[in-house]
Amino acid sequence: MDGARDADTPQDAGQAVAALDSRDRQLTAKVLRDIDADVVALQEVFDLATLDRFHDAFLMPTGARPYPHRVCLPGNDGRGQDVALLSRIPLTDIRSHAQLTPADLGMQAGPETDRPIFRRDCLMATARSLTLAVCHFKAPYPDPQTAWHVRRREALAVRHLLTQRFPLRETGRWLILGDLNEQTGGTARRDTAISPLTDDFGIDLLAKLPDSERWTYLEPDANRRSCPDAMIASPALARDWPDATPVLVREGMGRETGNGRARKLEGVGWHRPHASDHAAVVIEFPGL
Repeated sequence: MDGARDADTPQDAGQAVAALDSRDRQLTAKVLRDIDADVVALQEVFDLATLDRFHDAFLMPTGARPYPHRVCLPGNDGRGQDVALLSRIPLTDIRSHAQLTPADLGMQAGPETDRPIFRRDCLMATARSLTLAVCHFKAPYPDPQTAWHVRRREALAVRHLLTQRFPLRETGRWLILGDLNEQTGGTARRDTAISPLTDDFGIDLLAKLPDSERWTYLEPDANRRSCPDAMIASPALARDWPDATPVLVREGMGRETGNGRARKLEGVGWHRPHASDHAAVVIEFPGL
């Protein structure tokens, strides 16, 4: 319920930063209040009880409209970094794929053929006529080359699941979203581990943004902006909403990310306190 943090940088580790935890959560709640999305996909949620407590104790005091539908199913990350959904729209056909293996899909993956293919999960749920595939792929460390192959298998698995569920590309409405951990910065996603999701398959909606604006994360060691977060739409969804373009909300990111004159929430510090080290990615499909 309390004290969870990545602890992967000096600013996130040790007892001295424990007092920042509640301030981080307050900022996260304010970002979600300002976005006011009907459905929110989240990564790195400890469990459903934690999500419920965040909703009641942090989000509701901001004046945000409530999210009565909340989903967080156990994934494969032993640290409790699960994917989750907050929704004001009833969710149907909720499916976890945490136990899916390469063998289940007829894929050969050496010693990992019989191990779970997703490092966290691919959580699928349908809101009205849109099916969401919420993912958090393998990070590119400690071994970037090995991690690349893990992400490639995750991408192939998501493609297989969506093809199986929507065999007619012309009609299926789906959206892949989450942290896919491709560290691209202002460039199209070509020849990457996740290219099976875009090459002759889905439409990378963030590619609509100018190169200079297409970043959601500041790599702390390299001080380099990148775009690991994605929204990949089915051809039918992209066709029916041709003007739908993602908006990147960086008001809760640490001040080290710069942004010139861009607004920051009151209370955001240099790295911490922050709502997240990732920007929020928001999109609207009017009338869906």
